[in-house]
Amino acid sequence: MVEKTLIIDCHTHIYPDKIAQKASDAIGAFYDIPMSLDGSLGTLLQTMDRAGVDKCLVCSAAVDAVHVRPVNDYIISAVKAHPDRLMGFGTLHPDLEDPGQELDYMLKNGLLGVKLHPDMQKFALEEERTDKLYTVCEGVCPMLLHTGDRRYHYSNPSQIPPVLKKHPRLVLECAHLGGYSEWDEAAECLIDTNVYVDCSSSFFAMDDDRARELILAFGEDRVLFGSDYPMWDMQKERARLEGLGFPPEMMKKLYSGNILKMLGIH
Repeated sequence: MVEKTLIIDCHTHIYPDKIAQKASDAIGAFYDIPMSLDGSLGTLLQTMDRAGVDKCLVCSAAVDAVHVRPVNDYIISAVKAHPDRLMGFGTLHPDLEDPGQELDYMLKNGLLGVKLHPDMQKFALEEERTDKLYTVCEGVCPMLLHTGDRRYHYSNPSQIPPVLKKHPRLVLECAHLGGYSEWDEAAECLIDTNVYVDCSSSFFAMDDDRARELILAFGEDRVLFGSDYPMWDMQKERARLEGLGFPPEMMKKLYSGNILKMLGIH
């Protein structure tokens, strides 16, 4: 019997039903990219079934400190309702008085890590007030960072190495092959680090040769499959990844082996 490859989408966003379409539209407006789907949990589960995806890591980011707990509570409730299909990352914000307390709450309620989106949360990865977020996560849980956007300075890939120098035990997943719209900078600054990268929101902007080149440059042990639902259809994202022609053993790592290693799940 051929062993089935576990397929995990490591980068998806969900929102409560009453605001899902509005939130999805707002993201599309932020990036000036039409959204494929509505951002609801129900649509995510349907999309997973169509795409043959076994599990998704769901997350969201709070635009300010006031909304951190409501965002985390929603992600917690979604994961508890579908523990066989979902894993979750909560969010933090540098304006929180006690991010360690919020992290404890998240982890005790089953979340596995932290998602930050500096461009939307309006803080720079390297600025001093963000340091307390890395401090509470270092050696405790991984962080998923939106990384890169040539329109802003907040999430430039060049800020990651100084952060890692100060927090060497920090486990980072740098989204969008390390730097959305700044892939050259990501390759220059991150390839020689130990960060993981996911391939979400990248394939639309590059041909197969460039995608293959970047994935191989980071290495088969550091790249994760992600779709950035609801921005892109995960079935089409899977087709792009599989069209790159990587061998089956490498695909197992990209689809699930690497994220399970990052999360410390055996």
